[in-house]
Amino acid sequence: MAVAFLFMQAGSMKLLAYPMGIPPHGGTVNLISEIGLAGILELVGGFLLFIGLFSRTTAFILSGEMAVAYFQVHFPRGWWPIMNGGIDAMLYCFVFLYFSAAGPGAWSIDSFRSRRYENRLKKTNSQHSTNGER
Repeated sequence: MAVAFLFMQAGSMKLLAYPMGIPPHGGTVNLISEIGLAGILELVGGFLLFIGLFSRTTAFILSGEMAVAYFQVHFPRGWWPIMNGGIDAMLYCFVFLYFSAAGPGAWSIDSFRSRRYENRLKKTNSQHSTNGER
């Protein structure tokens, strides 16, 4: 949840100028631009991860976004992330890749929906077995 909250801040800075705008003038970005798309992915994707909705798919897309950000913006400045300013992008990339593989946590909406679906299946299967149906 903390990673998603921090990631949302990058998107809100780009799109809403909150808690601060884009340096150096403090404004927002054009929505119809690559940075605008990044802001949308960061704000909406971060929110979806925060609440745990469509977690695996969202995390995979955000991992790809951060890989593109690293190789487009940071990698041309040098190989090492500490020297090219790409530590955040690389860290987010691999954390989101882990989230996409590990899946949502126990408190996520995805987990709640999954438990509800499993309970509904169990109830349906038990009704069929008590009626002698298969």
